[in-house]
Amino acid sequence: MHPTVAQRRSGPAGDTTGTVVEVTGLRKAYGDNVAVDGVDLEVRAGEIFGLLGPNGAGKTTTVECLQGLRRRSGGRVRVLGLDPDAHGDQLRRRTGSQLQSSALPDRLRIGEALKLFSRTHDDALPVAELGRRWGLTELWGRPFAKLSGGQQQRLFIALALVNQPEVVFFDELTTGLDPQARRATWDLVRRVRDDGATVVLVTHFMEEAENLCDRVAIVDRGRIVVTGTPSELVQRARAARRVTFTWPDADLAWLSRVPEVESVTRSGDAVEVLGGGALAVHTAAALAGRGVLPADFRTHYPNLEDVFLSLTGRDLRA
Repeated sequence: MHPTVAQRRSGPAGDTTGTVVEVTGLRKAYGDNVAVDGVDLEVRAGEIFGLLGPNGAGKTTTVECLQGLRRRSGGRVRVLGLDPDAHGDQLRRRTGSQLQSSALPDRLRIGEALKLFSRTHDDALPVAELGRRWGLTELWGRPFAKLSGGQQQRLFIALALVNQPEVVFFDELTTGLDPQARRATWDLVRRVRDDGATVVLVTHFMEEAENLCDRVAIVDRGRIVVTGTPSELVQRARAARRVTFTWPDADLAWLSRVPEVESVTRSGDAVEVLGGGALAVHTAAALAGRGVLPADFRTHYPNLEDVFLSLTGRDLRA
């Protein structure tokens, strides 16, 4: 069996603990347009690290600087101990990448693509093993243009892993995929991490970051707003919990006196209650005590979209 990344690397250059990406004051400008403005971040070995933010926030430019695909205007960057601007070729032999605008010729077949990419690396995984590992064997002779969105992403992941990289960069990997294909792709990303690689994931999908990432850096207007685990960021934002249900002729004055309730609003028969702590438990118990048992009672917990809104004053989806 071919060795995993963790088994293959040894010594300081392939340390599977500690920090594999160190960025201090990263800046990238195009004339007067500053795309990345003083970014500081650290990626630890073996984690899925997410850069989350709206389109145009500077996420892609940041990871392109980390890979040496764009020369930075300022700051210090080290990936696996190497400066991407000074040691780009050496670094690319140890990293993998799926770019935001990835594409292949329409007539190129899966097997041909894997063989072509493997020839560019001395330590490439056997092509047949790549096909088996990523479920591409049955699609071997199919041209790129005939692949579904999910199959294309499976191929791009396999191509990014041809050289058994220590760090893999995925940029908007699931854009354009249907929900089923998106979740299947998430499973593939987890497998990349479980095989021993560190993953840097660029995304504007809040749900994707919450489901996949061990830690997340929220990016806005070229800067890192905050970094932490998804649960830490939600707790730090202190966004209110919400309870919604239908209650014709609701007694808003009485609801506002229920423990943990901060505000109550109504639109027609629909009621929204905001608060903290055990809001849902107190509200449900109080309603039941009055014989009110709404069938559509729902609890809405804060998420990374609420974090972004609380920190920037803007909607992440916007």
